[in-house]
Amino acid sequence: MNEEQLMGTARALVATGKGILAADESTGTITRRLNSVGVEASEANRRAYRDMLLTTPGAEAFISGVILYDETLRQESLGGLPFRQLLAQRGIIPGIKVDLGARALAGFAGEQITEGLDGLRERLAAYAGLGARFAKWRAVISIAEGLPTAFGIEANAHALARYAALCQEADLVPIVEPEVLMDGNNTIARCEAVTTAVLEAVFDALYRHRVMLEGMLLKPNMVIAGLKCPVQSPVDEVARATVRTLLRTVPAAVPGIVFLSGGQSPELATAHLNAMNRLGPAPWELSFSYGRALQQPALQAWAGDARQVPAAQALYLKRARLNSAARSGDYTCAME
Repeated sequence: MNEEQLMGTARALVATGKGILAADESTGTITRRLNSVGVEASEANRRAYRDMLLTTPGAEAFISGVILYDETLRQESLGGLPFRQLLAQRGIIPGIKVDLGARALAGFAGEQITEGLDGLRERLAAYAGLGARFAKWRAVISIAEGLPTAFGIEANAHALARYAALCQEADLVPIVEPEVLMDGNNTIARCEAVTTAVLEAVFDALYRHRVMLEGMLLKPNMVIAGLKCPVQSPVDEVARATVRTLLRTVPAAVPGIVFLSGGQSPELATAHLNAMNRLGPAPWELSFSYGRALQQPALQAWAGDARQVPAAQALYLKRARLNSAARSGDYTCAME
């Protein structure tokens, strides 16, 4: 394990004013996204869409890294240069999603466990050979009556820690993503309690697996009421609850926290990040690793039409720029 390399990459991913584009949608997910704008999810169209995003001029000013899917890491851009090389030439760090998706947790109705530990050591070595410098593994935690269970949390924490240890062995920075889903009817208080329990379990497991905290990043949900909850908290309350939870659970040794957007609108995800950074200095960098919240306006503008690429790229660049401003608390709604 090259500790200096891991720490340098982790710090670079949360460099001042920059964040991560999550473009690691599985084939099933990207199919749904493309179908939503009337585009057939052929290999050619998947490649064209990702080319539109990854060749956006000027994105390197705001984007430090991109999480890729296996297909994209191996693909060439429309210009003939492998995407991983195209990104690296622009100073954007290529990353890779390495989990194999969440499946039902046997014996625990309503809970899921992320699969993919079998063969992971070999896959990580192959990805490092292809130029990836960091990885991502997502665990999924649902809030419902009686859920999550302590075992459900523990099982996912163990898998995250095992993944993280294997990443560092391969000199890849692990992004640890324990996502408490936002789609229930739970209150913000319930989300805070569950998120606290999850993060406590995750860091306990990371310690036990001897993961070097300085060479990893955390990708958590924000503390927010479920989308079906009749009472939605204002932006400032979400920011305070999220930072309070993180201060109680995340060691200062972790270089950065890169939030997931979790189905929030692009504008709301940016406003929440901005409000957190306006609360004052934190022990870690507070950044973003957004998927839909960076991509959705561009996807809708592109809709499979090559003539719309410049307009779509402008919308992606705008969202990247606004989230960059949110990293220092300088975003305002007027900038929209």
